[in-house]
Amino acid sequence: MRAGNETTRETAVADGGDDDAPAFEAARYPDGSITYPSHPVGPGGEAPVETVDLSEYTAEVVTWTTSTATPPGVREPNHVAIVEFDVDGEPVRAIGQATTGDLERGDEVEPVYCDQLRDPEAGIREPASQEWDGFRFRPVE
Repeated sequence: MRAGNETTRETAVADGGDDDAPAFEAARYPDGSITYPSHPVGPGGEAPVETVDLSEYTAEVVTWTTSTATPPGVREPNHVAIVEFDVDGEPVRAIGQATTGDLERGDEVEPVYCDQLRDPEAGIREPASQEWDGFRFRPVE
């Protein structure tokens, strides 16, 4: 289930991201398993051998929820989804913000880059020390 990389980058710009969006990296291990986020040691006990850019794939919504009591600087309501990518037959799950609360289990979504998932001014640390970019999941139309 691939979503063309060029299309994903264009839609990231439309959702407030930029055209220099980073990769949405997962790690592949010698036994073929893939994890997100990556870990220094995989399920088989070995180090990763390569990375996989999940922004090149679409995923299926496993479940989702809406939080109305969010941390400072996080949008309210905050829609969050657990999604599953199929990367060459290997399932990879990720959790993250959704662009909408209008989701159902089984919906197809694509990751879109967002340069600010949280307002850095709202935290207790220096804003310059915070990086709040990442990916949201948007329904595929």
